[in-house]
Amino acid sequence: MKKTGTTFRTAGTLAATAALALTLSGCTGTDTTAPSAVRARPATDVQPARFGTVDCREVKCIALTFDAGPSEHSARLLDILKEKQVPATFFLLGKRHIEKYPELVRRMADEGHEVASHTWDHKILTELRPDEIREELERPNEEIERLTGRRPTLMRPPQGRTDDTVHAICRELGLAEVLWSVTAKDYQTTDSDLITRRVLAQSSRDGIILLHDLYDGTVPAVPGIIDALKERGYVFVTVPQLLAPGKAEPGEVYR
Repeated sequence: MKKTGTTFRTAGTLAATAALALTLSGCTGTDTTAPSAVRARPATDVQPARFGTVDCREVKCIALTFDAGPSEHSARLLDILKEKQVPATFFLLGKRHIEKYPELVRRMADEGHEVASHTWDHKILTELRPDEIREELERPNEEIERLTGRRPTLMRPPQGRTDDTVHAICRELGLAEVLWSVTAKDYQTTDSDLITRRVLAQSSRDGIILLHDLYDGTVPAVPGIIDALKERGYVFVTVPQLLAPGKAEPGEVYR
């Protein structure tokens, strides 16, 4: 349903972009659960939300999520989020990302953002054997836990492609799958104004916004997206905050 891994500026990008266009239609054939449905069944062991207490049953919440980092642009993005006091959820890649920018992974966690997994090497999970799926999911979890002291409980499958085998392995590993409801298709353009317009046109209550901070046009669009949505009355939250007082369950898929 979206981007590729880390060789975004190589010839392989063209083939990957074609695949993304097919998946961005939002059709995975997978049953998903909406945030409002999760909030209707409160969990008893949910930790208090960081970045303040937000009750998305009472206020109009929306979640900013970023895939495929950390990247050379992540430090600037974190500066923007800190300045505007906006929490985000980061679905991180392992190979050439977590490996290259461990200090940014620590900073994301230290500044109150939700740090989650986007697999180790952005392989399409539905095309792998179970042992390969398990490795793609376990390796980033281990590295994130080593760097932050907290093992991820959320993951986002590359291109949003998932199936019953992926669900079962995620359940085994304690991971819930998180898709999205808003995409800027920022892998297609460096036009920050266009990215902003696409996000604003699709955003609604309980929205999960998909962006990629490794693309040149994305981070410059973030301040305008935040300001415009705040003007519309939205409160920014992490994905766990969006679901609270409910909780994402391992092996389930949320959008």
